[in-house]
Amino acid sequence: MFLKNKSLRFFSIFFLIFCILTAITFYGVYLKKQSLPPYIGKDLTTKEMNEVIKRNSPLTSYVHLTENADFPRQSKIKKITIHHMGANLTLEKLGESFSKRDRQASSNYAIDDHGNVALYVEEENRAWTSANADNDHQAITIEVANETIGGDWKISNQSYQKLIDLCVDICQRHSIEKLVYTGDKNGNLTMHKMFDADTICPGPYLESKMADIAKSVNEKLENETKG
Repeated sequence: MFLKNKSLRFFSIFFLIFCILTAITFYGVYLKKQSLPPYIGKDLTTKEMNEVIKRNSPLTSYVHLTENADFPRQSKIKKITIHHMGANLTLEKLGESFSKRDRQASSNYAIDDHGNVALYVEEENRAWTSANADNDHQAITIEVANETIGGDWKISNQSYQKLIDLCVDICQRHSIEKLVYTGDKNGNLTMHKMFDADTICPGPYLESKMADIAKSVNEKLENETKG
C-alpha cells in the first residue's frame, strides 16, 4: 500500500511538472506570435500587400511573409548576397516552403523564371538564407529560380535582368554607392558558398556572372546619378 501511494504521488508530481512545462511552452509560442510584425504568415489583401511593398522594393509583385526570420536585423544593410533555388519553383511554392517552421529557411527576395519578384522577409528583418547570421544581418538575400536543373544551374535571361534591376534598386535605397565583387566574403556582393562549405550555391552559371553583375549594376547606378 505504501509503494502504491508512493508511485501515485510520483506520478502526480510528474504529471504536474509536465503540465507546467507544457503551459510554459504554449505561453512562449503565444508571446512569440504576439511579438511578430503584422502580416506574417497570412494571405494579404491588395491594400496590405501595397503597404508592405512601399516599405521594400517597388519591383515586388508577390508578398508572402514568413516567420522564419529575425525581427529586426541587427546590422545596417551593406551587402547583397545571391543564391539560387536549386529548383524552378513558382513564387507561391517557394513561399509555401519558407512558411514551414521546421525548414528554418527563408530569403528576403526571390526571382522566378519569368523575372517576377517576391518578398518573403522585409528588408528591415534578417532572413535565414546563408547559414551565417553575421552575413544575413548585413545582406539583402536574393534567391533566383533555375532555368536548368543540374549542370551549370543556369537562370533565364529574364531572371538575370531582373536580378540586376533589383540590385540597383537595393543599392539606391540603402546608399550603397558601388557593388564590389572580390571573389570572397570581403566584397559587398557575395554568394552563399562563401559562407557555407557544404553548398555550391548559387551554382556555376551565376558564379561566372558575379563580376558582370557588379559591373552592370554599377554602370546603371552611375548613369542614373548623372541623369
